[in-house]
Amino acid sequence: MFHYLALFFFPLAMAFAASSDLLTMRISNKLVLLLVVGFVAMALIVELPLQQFAMHVLCAFVVLVVAFGLFAMRWIGGGDAKLAAATTLWLGFVGPSGDPTLLVYLVQSALLGGVLTLFILMLRRLPIDTLFVDRPWLGWLNRLHDPKQGVPYGIALAAAGLLTYSNTAIFERLTA
Repeated sequence: MFHYLALFFFPLAMAFAASSDLLTMRISNKLVLLLVVGFVAMALIVELPLQQFAMHVLCAFVVLVVAFGLFAMRWIGGGDAKLAAATTLWLGFVGPSGDPTLLVYLVQSALLGGVLTLFILMLRRLPIDTLFVDRPWLGWLNRLHDPKQGVPYGIALAAAGLLTYSNTAIFERLTA
């Protein structure tokens, strides 16, 4: 039973990150910290070799540095930068079969993020129905429709993480 809970930790955290970004346009630092602590716990549980663990940490650090550069240029949000780094901590540079998990994740994030951005831009061109205006429980929809707001890119980052997860060392060791 514990193995199944461990297996679903990352997907549940990604789903929470995506829904949080959609509904609030924020990705909690607590969630990012939970992903980091969760990775360390899973690495210990599945007895990830120290060298492989170090490569995952290096991968996350590289992504964090690049992502904060993008944040400094105001191309992405700070929560997105932290989520991308925490996600790549789980994925690493390469998977157990030699697949370039980082590259796959980054390409999928870009493609999904592009589709998401185009969808939101199209949504913003449509008039918002009076049924949805001034409804506190639909504030997230009003934010999505507001051209002054950004794009909840955490949705794309989380979806790409979910698509890549099954090619990771953690997933392979949990399902072995």
